Amino acid sequence: MDFNFILLFIDSAFLQLPDFLGGERMALGSDDPIIKGLIISMFAVSGFGILLNVFNSAVRRKMVDQTKLKRIMKETRSWQKERMAAMRSKDTARSAELNKKSSYMNKMSMEMMQMNMRPMMITFVPLILIFYLVLPQLFTYTVAISPIPLNVIPGDMFQLTCTAEQALDATHICFGKENHLMLWAWYFLSSIAFSGIIMRITKTSMDLG
Repeated sequence: MDFNFILLFIDSAFLQLPDFLGGERMALGSDDPIIKGLIISMFAVSGFGILLNVFNSAVRRKMVDQTKLKRIMKETRSWQKERMAAMRSKDTARSAELNKKSSYMNKMSMEMMQMNMRPMMITFVPLILIFYLVLPQLFTYTVAISPIPLNVIPGDMFQLTCTAEQALDATHICFGKENHLMLWAWYFLSSIAFSGIIMRITKTSMDLG
């Protein structure tokens, strides 16, 4: 399993403006942005996504021992694979032998999680500052258009595109903009598109393949 997407999801989930900070959830943007025009906004937001990915990868490379991390990942995955194989074949002796290492493997998994979360403690603050103080002044609320709805997660906590109902609401930021991608959502998708490439270039990928 590749944890790159999971880490990016956690990192980007905080980009939705919470109610207690004022305004409507996910209402990042300006009625009179400095950067105007859909095409230039799309490329500019993607550029921010690439730059922040490079920053995140640089911090990870500096703070995380990649050799140790991949050794732990390889060891834990190998143990999990052997354990599942023993359970499927109903090899009780082998399962009992592998279960003796559970405490050690849990300790390794916890260490791996701490190694992965440590860089986020450094990158979180500048990420939030850029998104709440810089990008809303530069861009409008929606910066791209999708041919189809992208709201695959139920509820309104992680909406990527404006819904049909929002597009009909004259008081909503999505009025007349069905399937438009919100500012933070376009950054999120742009980051996913380039994160794997950047992590491989900087040798911070968690993909053992």
